[in-house]
Amino acid sequence: MGRRITLVLLGALLASGAVGCVDTTSGSPTTTRTSGAAALFNPCSGIPDDALRGAGVDPATEEPGIAGVPQAGWEICTWKSRGYHLSVFSTGRSVSEFEAKPGNVEFRDVTIAGRAGREFRVEGASKQLDCDVVFPAAQGVVQIRILNNAALNNLEDPCAILSKAGKSIVPVLPT
Repeated sequence: MGRRITLVLLGALLASGAVGCVDTTSGSPTTTRTSGAAALFNPCSGIPDDALRGAGVDPATEEPGIAGVPQAGWEICTWKSRGYHLSVFSTGRSVSEFEAKPGNVEFRDVTIAGRAGREFRVEGASKQLDCDVVFPAAQGVVQIRILNNAALNNLEDPCAILSKAGKSIVPVLPT
């Protein structure tokens, strides 16, 4: 299975747990140099705790990477609440690359906290469980994902959760 497919599958099954990021600042957005020439936004250190609490997740549940494993070409961080996980991905890829990727479907324009993005779903994923939005940024894109807790009943639409949570998260993301 290719690395990109693995990333999508693992991203949809984000493990729970609390692991701290190595980089920390006093809530100031930071970037991390990756193997490419672009400096990527690091969501673990770049999203302040008050924005995370405003998005309904617990800052103490922070987990970098996918299940704690860094991914080449990406900066990833996940936080959780009782009802869902919120993940923020940062990459040098473009919105058009996301749109051209097989398996990414149902793209539509959205605006969250005054910022235009492209909402989409991963083919085969349950519409009751996850929702993604990518926002163009100078470095490439920043993506937000909501993954509902499948063990719960009466799940809220994950795209509605993303829209609400995004009101706190999107303003601190790089443009």
